[in-house]
Amino acid sequence: MVKIMHAQTVLTEDDIEALKTKTGESSTKDAIAKAVTHYLECEYTKVEDMWAKKLEKVVKRKQKEEEEE
Repeated sequence: MVKIMHAQTVLTEDDIEALKTKTGESSTKDAIAKAVTHYLECEYTKVEDMWAKKLEKVVKRKQKEEEEE
């Protein structure tokens, strides 16, 4: 059985609206839940230097595209 915990935080209205837009959710609760789920499942959150890993992936993709041309 999964335990459920109520969590509370303070966010700006602009951040909440941006999160709703980015997640495609209309309610704050669903937008935060979707964002947390994504964060927990995202491969980049497990990497110490997330931005370097993402940049490396973009560079490899661009090199592959150039080779195909």
